[in-house]
Amino acid sequence: MGDVINLRQARKQRARQDKDAGAARNRTAFGRSKADKQRDQSVADLAERRLEGHRLTPFAPDDDGKTPA
Repeated sequence: MGDVINLRQARKQRARQDKDAGAARNRTAFGRSKADKQRDQSVADLAERRLEGHRLTPFAPDDDGKTPA
């Protein structure tokens, strides 16, 4: 004869395992540390500042919202 299993507990355990597996997939797909995000942001800010520093005229939109020609 087989072992007696509480089906309610088995369903809950299976749901927990599925949830944990999904969380692991999300961590690999979307997980980046705070330091990684800050480093990428600082690199982007530096590139933007350098680009703005090389402009001949400062960037300011006109009153109509269009960029100056």
